[in-house]
Amino acid sequence: MSTIKAIETCLQQLNHVILGKQLETKLALTCLLAEGHLLIEDIPGMGKTSLAHALANSLGLAYQRIQFTSDMLPGDILGINIFDRNESKFHFHPGPIFSNLVLTDEINRASPKTQSALLEAMEERQVTYEGETRKLPSPFFVIATQNPNEQAGTFPLPESQLDRFMMCISLGYPSADAEKQLLKGVNRRHIIDQIKAALETDTLQKVQALVHKVKCSDSLIDYTYRLVDFSRSNSNYHHGLSPRAAITLLHAAKAWALIEGRNHLLPDDIQAVFPSVAEHRISNGQKKADNPISQNILKSVDIF
Repeated sequence: MSTIKAIETCLQQLNHVILGKQLETKLALTCLLAEGHLLIEDIPGMGKTSLAHALANSLGLAYQRIQFTSDMLPGDILGINIFDRNESKFHFHPGPIFSNLVLTDEINRASPKTQSALLEAMEERQVTYEGETRKLPSPFFVIATQNPNEQAGTFPLPESQLDRFMMCISLGYPSADAEKQLLKGVNRRHIIDQIKAALETDTLQKVQALVHKVKCSDSLIDYTYRLVDFSRSNSNYHHGLSPRAAITLLHAAKAWALIEGRNHLLPDDIQAVFPSVAEHRISNGQKKADNPISQNILKSVDIF
């Protein structure tokens, strides 16, 4: 199966699970092909967990789910040392973070201390516990879901944590036709369990390598910089996009172009991923659906 055909098959499988959300599933796949972590913000019951599980099955990835709660400790994520009386020494028992795709469900229900346990894992692809550093599997992705901050029992994610997520998306309510199809159709769990891997692990890593080879002209580099610079120079914004955000934006756009079947970047690719890459960074996680900051930036900055 060709790379493009495999990607198309993967998208078809995702859209069979999450109905009527073609843009959101495409953004989610883009994020993983660009080696990024994904944050999905929505009220409970919108299909966040189903999308994460479907992505894992479609990409042939080992999958672990962590349900975050207010009393969770970092060791519940990273693992713990347990003393072996027979050998008179401690053995490390890895936690659920040691998997290819880790779903951290309702991440903002855990305390800031527990949330911070993910920072090193997401940035360095490794964890340090009691002075010993251990590498995580490759590939490694975190998909986190969070409830809106106004809901009871939530802790807002700090800026340093938000910046580790390449993209933030929201599924929202399905259309009337999609919801009626959900009511008539098969249980989503049964569909997810039947998904076969469209991309094996080695093929996935080859696709990720192809993302780096997507060509980008100097004029589009300049366009990317002007988008980022506008976010920094406008006094209406809490703070602008960082250099890491700029690099992330360009890499996500290349992954989008690859999914579109091209080996070169267009302005449309940058504009397609910009809201999901920029909004949660600029607005500090506080979404303004009626007037998104990212859309204002796109309208204010000329392409050439």
